[in-house]
Amino acid sequence: MVKTGIPDKQKAPELVAFGEAVRRRRKELGYSQEAFGDFCGIDRSYMGGIERGEHNLALINIFKIIDGLGVRPSEFFRDLDEAVGSARKARRAD
Repeated sequence: MVKTGIPDKQKAPELVAFGEAVRRRRKELGYSQEAFGDFCGIDRSYMGGIERGEHNLALINIFKIIDGLGVRPSEFFRDLDEAVGSARKARRAD
């Protein structure tokens, strides 16, 4: 795995959860990162940063990704409810 210089503790938990959900669904569909990036119209290296939780995406890119995954936005974000909710509770407790 390539080290990016951004420690996981400094990454926003919401972005990490989003990236993990994208990676999981992309792999379920059998796409390589490069092929999926091409399909969505997003550069492969930028897609890698998304999956690692390093990019705070523009809404238009979020919808490109969700469309590329072939799911409805509500379905995709339902997957994030638990992960993001837990991260926010932990952050408030600090």
